Amino acid sequence: MKNYLIIFVISLSFTAFTHAQKIDTEKVFGGYKYTYNNELISIGDLASIIETNTDAYKLIKKGRTNRSLSGVLGFVGGGLIGWPIGTSLGGGEVNWTLAGIGAGLIAVAIPISTRSNKKINQAVELYNASINPTSSTTFKPEFKIIANGRGFGLAMNF
Repeated sequence: MKNYLIIFVISLSFTAFTHAQKIDTEKVFGGYKYTYNNELISIGDLASIIETNTDAYKLIKKGRTNRSLSGVLGFVGGGLIGWPIGTSLGGGEVNWTLAGIGAGLIAVAIPISTRSNKKINQAVELYNASINPTSSTTFKPEFKIIANGRGFGLAMNF
């Protein structure tokens, strides 16, 4: 009876500790929100979690680089648009060429940002596929109480 109990405890602990957590993605206004263990995580934390999967890590590095580039282009473009608007509101002479250049920079930043989000989401999907959540959901042991001439027992079939 002790042997069965030990085997039962070992099998339960094995299934409890081998279950890796999935990263959840949710689309929000202006981008995506990533959660791990029901906690909101940043892109940097996401990269450190995904680091164990080399293919997913390559994708997330590309996505982070594109995200930084689009952020810089969008910031500079917004500044170049805001400067003439502020000058106009202040009553000064407006240089609309700056606003046009700023609009062009923002127009370039938007597709780069979209590509960045796609790469990061592909990395998350690749990571989630690699942790193999189907193996833990298909593992459904059957427990039976058995009795024979020797006594009662618990049988586990998987």
